[in-house]
Amino acid sequence: MIEWPGMRSEYSWLPPHREPTVTRPHQVGVSFSAHSRQEFESGGRALRTDIRAGAVFVTGEDGITWGGVDGTTEALEIYPDPGLVRRVATDAPSIENALGVRDAVVYGMATLVRRAHVVGGNLTDVEASTIAHRLVAHVVRAYGDGGAPVAPAVGALDRRTVDRVTDYVDADLTATITLDAMAGVAALSPFHFARAFKATTGLAPHRFVTARRLETAKAALLTSDASVVRVAHSVGFSNVSHFRRVFRREFGVAPGELRR
Repeated sequence: MIEWPGMRSEYSWLPPHREPTVTRPHQVGVSFSAHSRQEFESGGRALRTDIRAGAVFVTGEDGITWGGVDGTTEALEIYPDPGLVRRVATDAPSIENALGVRDAVVYGMATLVRRAHVVGGNLTDVEASTIAHRLVAHVVRAYGDGGAPVAPAVGALDRRTVDRVTDYVDADLTATITLDAMAGVAALSPFHFARAFKATTGLAPHRFVTARRLETAKAALLTSDASVVRVAHSVGFSNVSHFRRVFRREFGVAPGELRR
């Protein structure tokens, strides 16, 4: 657990387990691991669904009780400061539960916070508080019900645009992905797109592409017996030594060590 200005974050890497676990109310979380037919309960409803890697879970008044999990679980939960929520939104809004949704804006910010947990605190107080403000404003806009509306941040992208760019990136991670092409998907100039994308997700476009490639590589290493070389090539890294360096920098371990 790390206490940041404006938020608290909790990172978990859990082996398969049968005992229930709980996600508390008033948090924004990301499952960095995929799960098939996962059972959980929230708000009196029992659910079973497939969870994709990078899925976002937002809780309002109701938390989540998870059933046993067959695979490895990697997750991050962020608990925004209630006082920050009131300041950003003017009124304390009612946040609707969003369970397993796709939200590249939250994913980008969570990637930065996770890296601080995995490889050591590398966010300054200003960086962390900026992420907290942007995250709260986004969650209130996207999942709030009632309370005073929060105006979109100046120069930021809307969620649909970020999701379109993510679709483009994920469609073929082995392809050459350029800033011009990503900007074209967003219908912006490369200069304005780069500034707006980072202002929205916290990640520069090239870092976002690298994060998506590494996330896919991590899943392949954990769920298949493919060689490190094959995995690196499958996500667009032609230089395997570079892949190993970047992987260790992001996750704190080399690709081969992750399996052990």
